[in-house]
Amino acid sequence: MASVRQRYSRWDGSQEGELPDSGELFSQLAEDVFHGWDFESALRRLLSQGFKDSDGRQLRGLEDLLEQLREQRQEKLERYNLDGLFKNIEERLDRILQKERQTLQERSRQAAGTERQQLVEKLANSRLEQLDALPPEAGSAIRQLQDYEFLDQAAAQDFQELLAELRRNLVESHFQELGRALQNMGEQDLGQLREMVSDLNQMLARQLRGEPPKYEEFMEKWGSYFPDHPENLESFLDQLRQQMAELDSLLQSASPETRQQLQEIMRAALGDEALQGQLAQLSQLLAQLSPQSQPGSRFGFFGGEELDLPGAVDVMGELQQLDSLERGIRQAYSGMELPPELLDQLADTLGPDSAASLAQIQELVKVLEAKGQLRRGGDGLELTPQGVRKIGQKALGDIFQHLAQDGFGSHPQGSSGTGIEAGDNSKPYEFGDPFNLDVERTLMNAVRHSDGSRPLRLAVDDFEVLESERSVSTSTVLMLDMSRSMPLRGYFYAAKKMALALDSLIRTQYPRDTLYVVGFSDYAREIGPGMLAQLSYNEYVYGTNMQHGLMLARRLLNRHRAGNRQIIIVSDGEPTAHMEGTHAVFMYPPLPETFQKTLQEVRHCTREGIVINTFMLESNQYLVQFVKQLTRQNRGRAFFVSPDRLGDYVLVDYVASRARSG
Repeated sequence: MASVRQRYSRWDGSQEGELPDSGELFSQLAEDVFHGWDFESALRRLLSQGFKDSDGRQLRGLEDLLEQLREQRQEKLERYNLDGLFKNIEERLDRILQKERQTLQERSRQAAGTERQQLVEKLANSRLEQLDALPPEAGSAIRQLQDYEFLDQAAAQDFQELLAELRRNLVESHFQELGRALQNMGEQDLGQLREMVSDLNQMLARQLRGEPPKYEEFMEKWGSYFPDHPENLESFLDQLRQQMAELDSLLQSASPETRQQLQEIMRAALGDEALQGQLAQLSQLLAQLSPQSQPGSRFGFFGGEELDLPGAVDVMGELQQLDSLERGIRQAYSGMELPPELLDQLADTLGPDSAASLAQIQELVKVLEAKGQLRRGGDGLELTPQGVRKIGQKALGDIFQHLAQDGFGSHPQGSSGTGIEAGDNSKPYEFGDPFNLDVERTLMNAVRHSDGSRPLRLAVDDFEVLESERSVSTSTVLMLDMSRSMPLRGYFYAAKKMALALDSLIRTQYPRDTLYVVGFSDYAREIGPGMLAQLSYNEYVYGTNMQHGLMLARRLLNRHRAGNRQIIIVSDGEPTAHMEGTHAVFMYPPLPETFQKTLQEVRHCTREGIVINTFMLESNQYLVQFVKQLTRQNRGRAFFVSPDRLGDYVLVDYVASRARSG
C-alpha cells in the first residue's frame, strides 16, 4: 500500500475543519499577563501546554509533542544494543577462514606420499601460520587478509563479497544514495569514489572562499551517483551533514573498544589512504561551512536486541531525526515558524494530528501578527503597542462587565460648558463656540428653511453644534506596591490588571489626561507605558519604600503644573523602608524614621496641591495608623478594599473625581 504524504500549508479557510478563534488565544495570554507573567513567558507557557477554545477544540501543546518524541527515543534505546555490531562480520570472517583452513589441510592430505608432499606441506604450513597470526579484531584481520593469497576460491570470493559489502555500508554512511548505486564496490569503484570526493571538496572549498561553487557542473558529472539530485547546493549539504551526523552518533555511542574496531574496519575496507584523507577533508569543510550545525549525539543503548552495522546506521538516522524534530519544536517556543519539511517529518513520526495541531498554533500566531498585536523581534515574538492596548482593553472590559453585573453603577459627568470633549446635546452655533458640527440637525434645519427648493443652501442660522462637556486634564501617578508580600498574598494579579485597565481607560476615554506608573519595593522606579504588560515581580525583594515612590511621583507630576494632579497608592502594607541618602534602609516592624520621612513626602505633595488617594488591601494596626495620618495631612481619600474589587474602586473613583473636578 502506497504511503500517503501529508502537506501542511498556510490556512486559507478551504481546509477541512475550522481554525480556533485567535481572540480566545489572546485572551488566555492576557490572563497570564495579569497574573504577573511577562508576555514572552506567557506565550511559551501557552505553546507548551496547548490551547482549548470555548467550542472544545484542543490544540496539543509542544510539551506533549516533545514527550512523544522522548518516548519513541526511549523505546529504541531500551530495545537495541551495539554489542553485536560486528558479530555478523566476525561470523562471516570465521566461516571464510574455516573454509581456507579446510582446503589447506585437504591439499596436504592429498599430497601425502607424493614427491610434491614436502612442497605442499611447506606452503600449507606457511599459510596456516599467517592465519594463526591474524589479530582477533575483525578490522585488523580484514586489513591483513587483503594481502593474503587464498587457496580456496570460494573463500576468496566470500572475502571479496564481505569486503565489497563493508565498503558499500561505509560509503552509505557518508553518501547514502552513492552506496546504494555501487553494489559491488570494487577497486575501480573506489577510484571513482576518490575522484568524486576530490571534486566535491574542491566545490566546497570554492563555496568557503566565496567563489561560485559550480554545483550544476558537479552534478552534471556525478549526478548518476545521486539520483534524487538535490535542487541546490544547500539541500545537498544538508543531506551530507545529516549522514555525517549519523556516523558521528554511531562512533560516539559505541564503547571505546567497538569504536576502535569500527575505525579499523573503515581503514581496512576503504584501504585507499588518499580516499581516507579526502573523506577527512570533507568532514572539515562541512564543519567550516556550517559552524552552527548540530554534530551527532551520543545515545546510551541498553536493550537486548543486537544491531549489525547497517541496522545501527539506520537506527542512528532515526534517532538523529527525533533529535532534529525536538530542536525544531523547541524553536517554536519563541514563535519561530517551522518549515513544511519539518511538519511533514513530524506527521510521519507522530501522526498527522500532531503536525496539524502545531500547524494550527502557528497559524493562530500568524493571525495575531496580521492583526498587528504581535511582531517578531530579536528574541522571538513580542507584543506590539497595539497588543499592549488590546490587553489593557481586556482588563478594562472585564472590570466594567463586573460593574454591570453587580450593579456598582456608572458615573457619567454631566455638567455642560465649554471645552473640547463633545456631548450628546446640540444648540445653535454662536460665535466662539467650538465647531463640533451636528451634521444631521444642521441639514434638517437647511431642509426646513429651503421650502423644498434645490440645490440645498446652508445659512448661518442652520448650523447647530454639539454642546461640549467641561473637561479638565488630570495628571496621575499610579504607585504599585511590588514588595514580596504582594505576590505571596495573591494581590499582584489584581493590581496589575487594574493598572492595565486604568491605562486603557485614560488612553481611550480621556486622551488629554496623563498617567505614570511607579513600582516600589526596596526602591521605586518608573514603568513605561510599553512595559506595563511585561510587569512582573521579584518575590525575594523585601521593603515597602513608599517615601521613594512619593519622591519619584512628585518629580513626574511637576512636569504638569496645570489641571488636577493626583497620586493613587495601591499597597498591602505600611511603609517599611526609607531613603538615607541614595541607599534604602529596611526594617520590620517599621522604624519611626520610616513613618516620619514618608509623611514628610506627603506634606511636600500637599503643599504642591497633589492629592493622594490610597487603596489598601490589608488593615493591620501599623497600616491603619499610617493611613489616618496620611489622609489627615493630605485630605485625600483612603479605601480598604478586597483584591477582587480593587479595579472597580480605582476606576470608578477616577471617573468620579474627574466629574467632581469638571
